[in-house]
Amino acid sequence: MNHAVFLDRDNTLIANDGDLGDPSALRLLDGVPESLARLQVQGFKLIVITNQGGVARGRYECEDVEKVHAALSVMLDKETGVSGLIDGYVYCPFHPEGSVEAFRREHPWRKPQPGMLLHAASEYGLDLAACWMIGDQPRDAEAGRAAGCRTILVGSESPTADFTALTLAEAVDLVLKDAAG
Repeated sequence: MNHAVFLDRDNTLIANDGDLGDPSALRLLDGVPESLARLQVQGFKLIVITNQGGVARGRYECEDVEKVHAALSVMLDKETGVSGLIDGYVYCPFHPEGSVEAFRREHPWRKPQPGMLLHAASEYGLDLAACWMIGDQPRDAEAGRAAGCRTILVGSESPTADFTALTLAEAVDLVLKDAAG
């Protein structure tokens, strides 16, 4: 398998308008488990790609991000009955305006740069031209496009995205329609 759907985390998979370092605050958006299961059944790897500038701002630690991701995986697996639904997580703890010196800088992984997608493609042996990036912010589409993926912006329109959809379920419909030829 050499294709994947890269997924932004905040306000694409979970409700989160701020920094989230507490797994107990996780709340899936409507239709997310079913939508991801539909992609997984069709052979897509599912990889979460997320900026986590809260680490740089001192709001939580890298370990907290990893705990949130572990809890998200458990939640999704339980909701879908699929073990290991999410194949991987890649996050960027850097932010140029951070207060934690070790993370206060721009970084090639920070969206809209494509570094996280390029890293995941290398790690998982992916053909980026066969991959999709789905997110809710123009920076998600910009990162996907810079990596050579097709892009879908959920919830708003942007000239940087190849497609737009109102919901993740609609975005998945677009991916699966394309995959069916």
